[in-house]
Amino acid sequence: MPRPGQLKEVQGDRFSDRIALGVLTRAFPPELVDEVVAECGRTEERRRLLPARVVMYFVLAMCLFSGQGYEEVGRLLTQGLERERRWSKTWRVPTSGAIGRARLRLGAQPVKALFARVCRPVAVPATPGAWFRGLRLVSVDGTTFDLPDTEANAAFFGRPGTGRGQGRSAYPQARAAALVECGTHAVFAADVAPLAVDETVLARRLFPSLTRGMLLLADRGFLGFDLWRAAAATGSDLLWRVRSNAVLPVVTALPDGSYLSEIVAARDKNRRADPAPVRVIEYTLGPPGEGTVYRLVTTLLDPAAAPATELATLYAERWEIETTLDEIKTHLGGPRFVLRSQHPDGAEQEIFAFLLVHHALRDLMHQAAQLEREDPDRMSFIRTLRVVRRQTTSQAGLSPLPAHPGADADPA
Repeated sequence: MPRPGQLKEVQGDRFSDRIALGVLTRAFPPELVDEVVAECGRTEERRRLLPARVVMYFVLAMCLFSGQGYEEVGRLLTQGLERERRWSKTWRVPTSGAIGRARLRLGAQPVKALFARVCRPVAVPATPGAWFRGLRLVSVDGTTFDLPDTEANAAFFGRPGTGRGQGRSAYPQARAAALVECGTHAVFAADVAPLAVDETVLARRLFPSLTRGMLLLADRGFLGFDLWRAAAATGSDLLWRVRSNAVLPVVTALPDGSYLSEIVAARDKNRRADPAPVRVIEYTLGPPGEGTVYRLVTTLLDPAAAPATELATLYAERWEIETTLDEIKTHLGGPRFVLRSQHPDGAEQEIFAFLLVHHALRDLMHQAAQLEREDPDRMSFIRTLRVVRRQTTSQAGLSPLPAHPGADADPA
């Protein structure tokens, strides 16, 4: 009988060949993982207990079961195999040290490449809340991730100030920016950088993922002439909030209460050379005399095609990206969420793994909503996460790696 932490293994058939991850292997098929691993040059000539393609799945699993230790994640993934009694010789769950070394060998690039291959908007024309007059609603925003307090993380990513003259924050932080499909909460573009990199710089790196037929929503921290021009050049339409002190002269008043204006680069604010035409919508939310004034600018210049009242109502959809980030950091990551990676490359690997797991869950929720003819926003992310976690630990038998009888395992 195997000791605790061990499984019996059929001759020539190892756990690394039989690991099953339920929704994750469905969202990221083994054949695709193999391709990405090979493209990134992580294919290994010798057999290991934790080959690169299995480590890819393990990294995803550690994000699905955030808060659990490395070895506990391994045990959770073997429960189904233990119940089926499919093993005849001993195989030990890898140690935390072995798993950590395997993650370092894998690096961040294969996980980022898998994200680029898979993560796309998922809404279909019939998806409720995903469209405005034929335009796919998407939003951009930034966030930060707390990291373990190691010299490597602090040196690469940096720390925020406390803001109260008490020195630096307890945790280094990585900055991230993302593009999210508002109707489904699917993250379809993201980038990670040191804290000193402004979120508008990261956002600009994401713009190649924008296409004609999208309507990009953004908060007032993003509006700048160069960034606006770069986003509009993708062919997507824009609806961004603007700061109250922005200079937006009335060029033409429109019958719905909006007006045509123009924005210019700060260096040209006097000459107003090469302006970008915009339409401005102004409205107040809250009690008379006490409400908050909102000013929106948009590339949708025709009030008949996009009435001001509809755009003012539509802007609230921008908050869907805030909900998405909360799902990733609070619900998937857990309370007082801090990444587990001690090194910068591992932190980037982990962030993109969280994004991949979230995308798999949201894609599953969208498909379930289609079957029930429901709005995906009406489905509970927390309940879905619980169901997927239970299902993952009950499955076994799907192989992400063909078996190689007689190969010797390397304990990494």
